[in-house]
Amino acid sequence: MGFVAKWRKPRTGEANVEVSEKNGVRYLHLGSDTVQSAMRIKDPNALELAYTRAMMAFLLFYPEPSRVLMIGLGGGSLAKFLYHRLPGASVTAVEINSQVVAAAHNHFSLPPEDDRLHIVVDDGSRYIGACDGGYDVVLVDGYDSSAQAGALGSAEFYGDVMRALAPGGVMVVNLWGSDARFHEYLKRIEAACEGRVLCLPAEQRSNVAVFAFRKSPGSMRWDELRERARELEHRYSLEFLRFVAALRKMNPHTDKRLLI
Repeated sequence: MGFVAKWRKPRTGEANVEVSEKNGVRYLHLGSDTVQSAMRIKDPNALELAYTRAMMAFLLFYPEPSRVLMIGLGGGSLAKFLYHRLPGASVTAVEINSQVVAAAHNHFSLPPEDDRLHIVVDDGSRYIGACDGGYDVVLVDGYDSSAQAGALGSAEFYGDVMRALAPGGVMVVNLWGSDARFHEYLKRIEAACEGRVLCLPAEQRSNVAVFAFRKSPGSMRWDELRERARELEHRYSLEFLRFVAALRKMNPHTDKRLLI
């Protein structure tokens, strides 16, 4: 994989941003070969990485969000998908590294800000602790070159996110299943939402999308979930039926229901 761009010298405390391309896919890296974001050049608004598609499974439980907050922008894959495919939603993305924001605009087709898309350069943990709340969905995907970034895995942070949610809202956290602290993070998330948690393993690599609900969406029947999945799959061309099947792997359930 050959690098095609190396971003200018980062500000103090910011990871170096690098961009590479291979087989028609452009990749974002932060100081290592680890892929932070990916975009298929011929389809820039699609979700190339499996874990980003898995995070969108929140639509099974909250199909019409109006306010979405993202902690971590990366190349902007999720921000672009939400912006283009959910016209009723406004999206605010908080990114600590200004060079990541610049790369997302210049290399990954992130559109300019308008009344539906807002980009904030700030520490996500600080921002969430001070924000006015009322978000339907909060997507947490903040990593540096080797691990989840700083305070974004703390009990305080997860508690602040739950308080920032609207009454029926959901937090979605991208975790690495191979992380030695995976179960520690998961326990903190469970504590923040009184155990109202679902885990969805992504199809590729070791990512797990964790869904934490401010209030329970109820124990849903598998046939109801599959019907919702078929409708969403037709609308968004994402593998929602696979998501429903994969929810059986890591969550309490019966033959007829997913238990939350």
